[in-house]
Amino acid sequence: MSSSHAESQSRLILLLIAGTPVVIILAASWLWYFVIQGNLDLVGSIGTSNNGKLVTPPRQIEQVSFRDDTGVPFVWADLERRWTMVIVNRGQECDAACERRLYFTRQVHIALGKEFNRVQRIFINDRPIASSTVAVPEGDLPGWPKQLQGDSLAEYLTIAHQGLVPLAVSSDAVLAQFPELEENAAQWFLIDPAGWIMMSFDDSLDYKAVMADLKFLLKHSGGA
Repeated sequence: MSSSHAESQSRLILLLIAGTPVVIILAASWLWYFVIQGNLDLVGSIGTSNNGKLVTPPRQIEQVSFRDDTGVPFVWADLERRWTMVIVNRGQECDAACERRLYFTRQVHIALGKEFNRVQRIFINDRPIASSTVAVPEGDLPGWPKQLQGDSLAEYLTIAHQGLVPLAVSSDAVLAQFPELEENAAQWFLIDPAGWIMMSFDDSLDYKAVMADLKFLLKHSGGA
């Protein structure tokens, strides 16, 4: 074999090696684009065993303008890039169902153990957090903060749900980002590290079903 022919083969091999990642990235981008546009039912094509309901197409939340619990403007990109459990509340009061949702997601988060820091929790309200209230339970709600004075939602979240980030947004933005709530208010959502709303969980799902989905996603998303 001549040296020129060997050099040509070597260059071809290097080009193939260098070009393969580019082809994979382009193919993945093309596939994701058509999934987002709703032109490809990827889940229907390959099947799924998830317990939560996939949001199809997924919706991007990073363009939404929020306010934090003090009323200061806040953007989603300021959060850590983690998987995010989102509890959405509509109205001035976080009622008993809202409290149970907060408690349930907190216990699931804690149960993730070594994967705890790959997940975060966000509370989104369509009213200002500072002026919102929480329903005071007639009996003892598990995890209810005994030191809570009054019915301040901000105080309740600070005491009972440390680490959770409370955000406020307009009612229109809530319905635009979470239209599923119009049909069924008894659910919460999961957002991926890139800001895509990609799954909802009905309140009827038990602890084991939710944990199975979260562990599967965390296992197959590498370091994200």
